[in-house]
Formats: sequence, C-alpha cells, structure tokens
Amino acid sequence: MYKIIEDHKDFLLISKHSDVGFHKEGESTGLVDMVRSDNGLKELYALHRLDKITSGLLLFAKSRDSARKLAAQFRKKIIRKYYLAVSDRKPKKKQGLVQGDMAKARRGSWRLLRTSEDPAITQFFSTSMGNKLQLFMLRPYTGKTHQVRVAMKSIGSPVLGDPLYHKKEDAAPDRAYLHSYAISFTLYGRVYRFAHKPDSGRYFLDAAFLDAVKQYENPWELPWPKLK
Repeated sequence: MYKIIEDHKDFLLISKHSDVGFHKEGESTGLVDMVRSDNGLKELYALHRLDKITSGLLLFAKSRDSARKLAAQFRKKIIRKYYLAVSDRKPKKKQGLVQGDMAKARRGSWRLLRTSEDPAITQFFSTSMGNKLQLFMLRPYTGKTHQVRVAMKSIGSPVLGDPLYHKKEDAAPDRAYLHSYAISFTLYGRVYRFAHKPDSGRYFLDAAFLDAVKQYENPWELPWPKLK
C-alpha cells in the first residue's frame, strides 16, 4: 500500500501507491490504520490526504505538538506540495495559473467556475514527452477536493487514466497518471524538502518521462507563474 520515505521522530513521510484508499472501505484496512499498525505507533496524525487514484507523498505527524505546528502551516498555505501528471492532450497554454471556485458536478466529480469568491488556485508548467504525451508539474496553492484533476481538465489536458475527468474511447491505461511528487515544510526551526518520483505505471517508468522530468527535479526553484 505504501513505502516509507522518511521515518523522523516528529513525522512520518510515506509514498502511497496508486489505487489505495485513504480510509477503510468495506472489509479492507484503510491506509492510516495500516501505517499506524505497521509501525507500532500509538499516535499518528494525518495532515492531508490524496485521492485514491493518486500516488505519492503523504505527511503524518507523530505527536500532538508537531501535528499542531504542521496543520497551522497547511492552513496558512506555507507548506508547498508539488505534483507530476501525464496527459495525452496538449494544454491550452504551456504554463500558467488556473483559478476559480469549484462546484460539485455529476458522478462525484467537480467543475471549475468563472467566479473567484473562494477559489482553487493551481500553478503549472508543461513539457512534451513525445509520442503525443505531455508532462505536467503542478503546484496547488490551495487544497480543494479534486483540485489538480479539475485544473488539468480545465486547461484541456485531463489526467491520463482519470476515471472521472478523462473520457477515452481506447482501453484504459494501467493507472491514473497523477503523483504527489514533492513537499517542503518547516518544523522546529528546520527546513525539510523531499521529492520522490513515481515507481509504477508504464508511462511514469518510460525513458521519455525520466528524461523530461529532469527539469523539474528541484520544483521549489522553478520560476512559478505569479499569483493574481
């Protein structure tokens, strides 16, 4: 279900596998309970979550104090998260900002509105991988439900394999190509930065992806589009 990236005395950072649910579903054990049990932890505090289809980095706190400090950073939008995605459709523009309110749509999906009262805000870059595929690096400034997936659809490049937002007549790919790639935060006066490439999926393991992603290895140093 996951692999451990950093087992620190104050926090635990894991990489969740694709198609793993965050909470218990029926008879299956949820990710949080599994991580707590596997590592013999009496205290483990979830600070954010990932959609079931999304793989990648998830941060947990090991104490009430570290949870309080990290949760405050999430609320203040100090913690930065970065995502990688692959699409088989060219975006309307190669880089930029996606901003707008979000509303529930059909079948559990969401849609982007033209209003901006409490908007979802996502910055992105894209580059060609060849073979009609596009690689995206995305930084969600806010943390709305399905935010990155809706942002990708809004620029004309839904995530490849996304069962809600990508309509494709051909056979579905082996997974949804969205990955929580990197995270940066501060705890007790120390800055932490972690990045972990996806390790499953045909296109995530392809040489074209591995070559294209080199330009995004230090996402915190990229010239991100300015927020409005």
